[in-house]
Amino acid sequence: MASYRKGALRPSLGDRIFDICNVLFMLFLVTVTLYPMLNQLALSFNDANDSIRGGIHLWPREFTLKNYEYVFQQSTIFHATLISILRTVIGTALTVFCSAMVAYTISKPEYVLRKFVTIAFVLTLYFNGGLIPTFLLIKDLNLLNSFWVYIFPGLIGVFNLIVIRSFIQGLPDGILESAKMDGAGEFTTFVRIVLPLTVPALATISLFAAVYQWNSWFDVFLFNSSNINLSTLQYELVKILQNSNSAVTSRTAADAFANASTDNFVSPLAVRATMTIVASLPIMMVYPFLQKYFVKGMTVGGVKG
Repeated sequence: MASYRKGALRPSLGDRIFDICNVLFMLFLVTVTLYPMLNQLALSFNDANDSIRGGIHLWPREFTLKNYEYVFQQSTIFHATLISILRTVIGTALTVFCSAMVAYTISKPEYVLRKFVTIAFVLTLYFNGGLIPTFLLIKDLNLLNSFWVYIFPGLIGVFNLIVIRSFIQGLPDGILESAKMDGAGEFTTFVRIVLPLTVPALATISLFAAVYQWNSWFDVFLFNSSNINLSTLQYELVKILQNSNSAVTSRTAADAFANASTDNFVSPLAVRATMTIVASLPIMMVYPFLQKYFVKGMTVGGVKG
């Protein structure tokens, strides 16, 4: 019996082959996942004139900070960053709170219209009014050239609603019933009991909402392009990229390479790489703090429909 147990603890040849293949596959997956970001990081720190030659992979060939100087020397970049931060913080907080409040309402069995309201929300995933009707609606609501046009249209996301509702439905019924027996009202129960118990789902939705608010620029172009005080970081980066493209296309290829030694030349490739790093860095810094909630929130939220 002892020899059997000893042999059972020893991995077989098939187990060893599987472990080796698994490690090789994971290394390949990590490489494929990280290479695009590392390549953009190398390009952002590489000299723009040298980047035209190509061949930059994981390390800059001619290290420089001129690409970042070119991006941050724009006069509106810091004010636009402040607007993006305010938009992300306020928009995420209101989106999570309002979505959780509606999700709590439609998760209650005694609410007779919960199925109708749920179906009405889900239908918006398949149909929308289109670009022009949306613009006319925003105009009629007097939200043009307003900061709140970034917040109100996406205040309640249907996907966020479903995830939070599914999480709330998975909570023990006894907890909510005991709150009612203690005399707590619906809003008190929601704020003091439901919200603390749904932190994993709320953290997951917070990440989705923050990424959306931080990366969004098209609504700035549609509704607030005439108001420079409400421009966001993403929209300013898009304009910088457009300006760099215009600067290159206005010159012939011969001029571009003949003047490659000029200090003020920044290629669109370098600008795009720098923009990718600048725009992604804040979200990359926030994600590790929400990662432990992310998997749990998505797993539990996907159990019930």
